[in-house]
Amino acid sequence: MRMIHTRSIQTPIGEMHAGATENGICMLEYDDPTRIKKHKSAFSDNYELREADPSNELLTQLEKELEAYFKMESKTFDVALDLIGTDFQQKVWTELLNIPFGVTRSYLEQSKSVGDVNAIRAVANANGQNRISIVVPCHRVIGSNG
Repeated sequence: MRMIHTRSIQTPIGEMHAGATENGICMLEYDDPTRIKKHKSAFSDNYELREADPSNELLTQLEKELEAYFKMESKTFDVALDLIGTDFQQKVWTELLNIPFGVTRSYLEQSKSVGDVNAIRAVANANGQNRISIVVPCHRVIGSNG
C-alpha cells in the first residue's frame, strides 16, 4: 500500500493540512474537518496516511513556497504535485494550473479549455473536488455572472 505523509502547516489564513506521496503534494486543505475527512476517506482505499517526518522534502518545500506566496514574494509554485483523482478530474485540475495569478475564468471558459463546452457542471464538480487548495487554483474559476 502506498503512503501519504501528512503535516499541518501554519499560514497567515490559519492552519492548513497537507499531504504528500512519494510523487508530490496530493492534499492541501483549509482547517475544515469535514473536507479533510472527505479527502482522507477518498485516499483510504489505496493509501495509508501517516504523520510526516519533519524532514519530508516535499512538505518542507510546500511550506516554504506557501510562505513566499503569502508574503507576495512569489506568484507560482514549483513543488511536484500528485493529482489523485479520475482522469477527468486530473484533466480539469491540470487545466487550472494554466490560469495565471490574478486572472479569473468562467466555468464555461474552463469547460472549453478541457475540450467539452457542455461539461460546465462536471467541471464545477471537479473544481469542488480539488484536494490541493491554493496551489491548484480552483478559486480562479467563477460563475459567468461574476
